Amino acid sequence: MSFALAIFMGMASLAMAEEAPRRGGTLQSVLWPEPPGIMTGIYTQSSALLPTTKIFESLLTYDFNLNPHPNLAESWEISPDGLKYTFKLRENVRWHDGEAFTADDVVFTYGDYLIEVHPRARAVFERAQVSKLDDHTVVFELKEPFAPLIRSFDLCCLIVPEHLYKGTDFRKNPNNLAPIGTGPFKFDEWKRGEYIHLARNDDYWRDGLPYLDDIYYRFVPDAASRALALETGQMHIATQNDLELFDVDRLSKLPHLDVTTKGWEWGSPIVWIEMNLRKEPFSDKRFRQAMMYALDQNYFRDVIFQGYAKVATGPVHSASPFYEPDVPAYRQDLKKAEALLDEMGLKPDADGKRTTIKLLGLPYGEMWNRSAEYTRQALRKVGIEVILEPSDPAGWATRTRNWDFEMTMYFLTTMGDPALGVSRTFLSDNRKQGVLFTNHAGYANPEVDALFNKAAVSVDEEERKQLYSQVQKILVDDAAVLWLVELVWPTVYNKKLHNVVTGASGPNSSFADAWLAE
Repeated sequence: MSFALAIFMGMASLAMAEEAPRRGGTLQSVLWPEPPGIMTGIYTQSSALLPTTKIFESLLTYDFNLNPHPNLAESWEISPDGLKYTFKLRENVRWHDGEAFTADDVVFTYGDYLIEVHPRARAVFERAQVSKLDDHTVVFELKEPFAPLIRSFDLCCLIVPEHLYKGTDFRKNPNNLAPIGTGPFKFDEWKRGEYIHLARNDDYWRDGLPYLDDIYYRFVPDAASRALALETGQMHIATQNDLELFDVDRLSKLPHLDVTTKGWEWGSPIVWIEMNLRKEPFSDKRFRQAMMYALDQNYFRDVIFQGYAKVATGPVHSASPFYEPDVPAYRQDLKKAEALLDEMGLKPDADGKRTTIKLLGLPYGEMWNRSAEYTRQALRKVGIEVILEPSDPAGWATRTRNWDFEMTMYFLTTMGDPALGVSRTFLSDNRKQGVLFTNHAGYANPEVDALFNKAAVSVDEEERKQLYSQVQKILVDDAAVLWLVELVWPTVYNKKLHNVVTGASGPNSSFADAWLAE
C-alpha cells in the first residue's frame, strides 16, 4: 500500500468514525401550540403527533414513496384475492410498564379502540375483521378488496395496550395523562405551559436504540422567541406551526442550521375553509362559489405561506397518482362573485354589505391569524362581512367536531390515497358529531358517496383513477369546501442533529435513530 493511499484510507476511517452515531444527549424541540393531549388516536392534531409518535408505534413504517417497511410487524402476506392480510409480530416487544406486546393488543386496537376514537381509522378498519392466530400472528379479513389497507398503518393508527384500555371509557381513561406505548421513548412529565419530557426506553426492542437520552418539547408562545431559540442553539428542531414562514429563509442561511421540506409525503396536507352546510347561506352552492371567486389563492401561497405552498385545486393533493387537474377553476374574479350573490338575492345595502358570517380561526400562530384576516378583507370586497372568532386549540377542536361553527379554517392530511384521507370529509355516512376530522360540514351527495365507495374497493388502478376524477369534478363544482393551498412544511434543525427526516412521516417518526453530535 502506498503512503498516499494509507493516508487517504486513514482519513476516510476517521471521517466515518466522526459520523458514527453518538449515544446520549438531550434533544430540545420547539412545540407550538401546546397540544390538548398526546394519547394516540384521541388527539390527532399536528402538535400532538410529534411527541405521540415517539411513545407509540404501528405495525409498519413507510419510505418517501409510501412503500411499507416492517416495524412491530416483522413480516406480512397478502392473499392473491386481496381479502386476507396476515401479519407476523415481533416477539421481543414490551410495553413501557413491562407487560408483553401480543396479538391481543393489535386485535383490540384495530378492531375496537381506533374504530371508536379515530375518524379516519374507522372508515378503514370497519372494513376488516381482525383476529389472532396465535400470540404473535394477526389476520385482517375483508369482505371485499381494499387496496389502501397496506398503507393505513401510519402514525395516526398507532397501537395501544389492551390491558390498560379494554373495557374502559377510552377518552376518560387515566392512562391518557401518562401514555404507555412500545416506542423508543417513555412519557416522563408534562409541565403545563412549559414542556413535555420524554425519557429513553432502556428496554426498547431495537437493540442499541434509541441513541438519545431524552427529548424535551418546549412550549414557547412567542414566534420571535421560537426563531431566536433555534438561532442561538437553545433548540435543535422546529417544524410545522412552530415557526412563522417568513423566518425560515433567514434561518436557513445560518451555518449551523439546515432546512428540509421532505417528510410530509404520508400526509399531503391541504389548507381549506370548511362551511357548515346545514346553515344558510352556506347551503346554497352559489354562495360557496362566490366566496371561492372572491379569494385570491395566489395571495395565500405567496404572501401568507411565503412560497411554502402550492395553489390547491380540489380535494386530492397534486402529488397523488389520483389527482385530476381538469376541474373547474376559481381564479379570483370579483365580478363573478358579485353576480352569483346578486342571483341569490343577496343585494348590497347602502354600505355595500350583503350578509354577515362568522369564521372560526385556527389557533396555531400568526400565519393562521393572517389567513383569517385576509379572508375577511377579501370577502368584504364583495359585500360579505366576516366576524372573526378566536379560539385555543382545545376550543377549536370542540367547536369544530360538534358542528358549532359557520365557517372554520384548518388544514387536513389527505394521504396518498383518497380512500384514506379524502373521502372521510365528504361521505354522508361519516357525519359523526363529536368526532374530529369527519364530515363536519354535513355535505351529502349520493353520487359522490357511490363514486368514493366504488373506488375504495376496486382493484383496477385505471378504474380507480376514473372514479376519483369524476368525484373531484363534482366536489369542486359544488365548492364543497373552500380549497386554498397545499402545504409544504419546512423542518428547520441544527446540523448537530442527525437522522431527522428518514421517511414519509418526517419529524413525526419515532426518532429511534436520531442522534446528536457533540
